[in-house]
Amino acid sequence: MAVAKKMLQFMESGSWIRKMFEEGARLKKIHGDEKVFDFSLGNPNVPPPDLVKDKLLEIIKKDAPGLHAYMPNVGLQETRSAVSAYLCREQCVSLAEKHIIATCGAAGALNIILKALLDPGDELMVPAPYFVEYGFYADNHGGTLKAVPTRDDFTLDLEAMEREIGPKTKIVLINSPNNPTGQIYSEESLRELGRILERKSEAFGHTIYLVSDEPYRKIVYDSCCVPCIFKCYRDSLIGTSYSKDLSLPGERIGFVAVSPEAKDASSLVDALSLANRILGFVNAPVLMQRLVVELQGLCVDVDIYKRKRDIIVKGLRDAGYELTVPAGAFYLFPKSPLKDDVKFVKLLQEENILVVPGSGFGGPGHFRIAYCVDDRTIENSIPGFRRAMERAKSIG
Repeated sequence: MAVAKKMLQFMESGSWIRKMFEEGARLKKIHGDEKVFDFSLGNPNVPPPDLVKDKLLEIIKKDAPGLHAYMPNVGLQETRSAVSAYLCREQCVSLAEKHIIATCGAAGALNIILKALLDPGDELMVPAPYFVEYGFYADNHGGTLKAVPTRDDFTLDLEAMEREIGPKTKIVLINSPNNPTGQIYSEESLRELGRILERKSEAFGHTIYLVSDEPYRKIVYDSCCVPCIFKCYRDSLIGTSYSKDLSLPGERIGFVAVSPEAKDASSLVDALSLANRILGFVNAPVLMQRLVVELQGLCVDVDIYKRKRDIIVKGLRDAGYELTVPAGAFYLFPKSPLKDDVKFVKLLQEENILVVPGSGFGGPGHFRIAYCVDDRTIENSIPGFRRAMERAKSIG
């Protein structure tokens, strides 16, 4: 076969998220949309704020010279300036335009970071559960992924992380609020992680970078907030997007922010700039770059997601499920009543409920629910969740 052996392996072990999404499409053809409860894909269902459309129309109607032209690898000057100014206000840090690179979403941001930092054989450490694509991203750039389990409530197990950091560790990648758990890592834990990385960097004679994947930063509940990693560790970078806070996942617009205190920050920005071109992304979409200049700090109505969270948390608890209430994002990661989470997910499929096994996120014994769906989907799924629980109890 012409397809590369590695790709065949990746396809075989590919993302459970997509597998369940495709299964949902099949079931909808058979039973109809209203009788299939698809929680497989984290696709925001809250519409973008009205200002998004208004500002986009303004930009298009101007039809200024160079509206669709090439630009520097790092992005438009006005975009980088607007982002840096906002981050200075939001996170109370001193950040300049030169520390920002516009990217094709958070995935593009993470890939240019890994391209810029990883040498062949370097390790990317992640707390588990984690977004499944991270392993593929590491492989893209010659690295390997090392997962370290979190505690029962999905907070960081710092002792375990310290034990597992070794001479090949180059990057520790965190995702907060986390996909799939919705957990937010506390400032205290991140400061301690920073101290661990300082000690390990000195011991191994090379910098270990802390990277924070933050597309859910503004999707938080109950007065929670996401700490600024630049205040927790000097050699850190942020990769993020506007996919979730503005409900623009298909527009592929995001950025990298480099801590101004990082060693060789200027060289790091240069490497990120080159990676932004040679990986084939070339630039973040120009209309989206112009758009986000006008939208710094704007966010969808998070209370809508909070309401959805509260409905499904109550429904599942009443049905006997054990779970940790998520502090952010729009995911729930309950315990599976069967040790084999894949087997339990199949029981849910028989109720026309589509969720993703926790094994797909490095969190076996759980399953992920993406509750960014209509309220009716959540409410009408609860009887099926209850029946699946009863069947699981009878199985033992």
